[in-house]
Amino acid sequence: FLPSLLENKILVAQHPLLIVANQTATLVCNYTYNGTGKEFRASLHKGTDSSVEVCFISWNTTEIKRNSSKEFNCQGDRDKEKVIFNLWNMNANQTDIYFCKIEVMYPPPYVYNEKSNGTVIHVKETPTQIQEPRSAIPLWILATVTGILALYSMLLTAVFLNYWQKSKKNIYHQSDYMNMTPRHPPYQKNKGYPSYAPTRDYTAYRS
Repeated sequence: FLPSLLENKILVAQHPLLIVANQTATLVCNYTYNGTGKEFRASLHKGTDSSVEVCFISWNTTEIKRNSSKEFNCQGDRDKEKVIFNLWNMNANQTDIYFCKIEVMYPPPYVYNEKSNGTVIHVKETPTQIQEPRSAIPLWILATVTGILALYSMLLTAVFLNYWQKSKKNIYHQSDYMNMTPRHPPYQKNKGYPSYAPTRDYTAYRS
């Protein structure tokens, strides 16, 4: 009777403390079992009274099942004489003591480990970073629109300058200039006077 009890006993060892700085924790549950169980269940519990089951993994010779509580991101994996619980996206409110529980589900008798000392998982608060409000419009769209508007403005400026120069040339060619050079009557031509000289009155010298 006594050897049978010793054969079905499960002992569990955990690391006493885990400091979580990057919201991710890996809790290893080492256990020893020298019985003949074929179907096992390992679960992680939170709180001094182990009232909250965080997640579990169960397995036998052919199948593995996993499940996690909605409040946690947790997944269990098994290895030889150890169960590894990976937790991620943890927050400071989840700082607590966590216990591993190993159970032999089949064949009878049902056996589970005595409560271990547990592991305190201390989740550090992530410093809040003030983020500048992001524009609702992506940056590449703003850059594209700005480039198109700049090109359009340059084209309009070029067209305006070209039109202005053409208009200036047309005004220059179509302008009427007045000839301000004095003109003499036809009968005074060929008398040797410059075209600008005033006409003399010779009637005063006639007798």
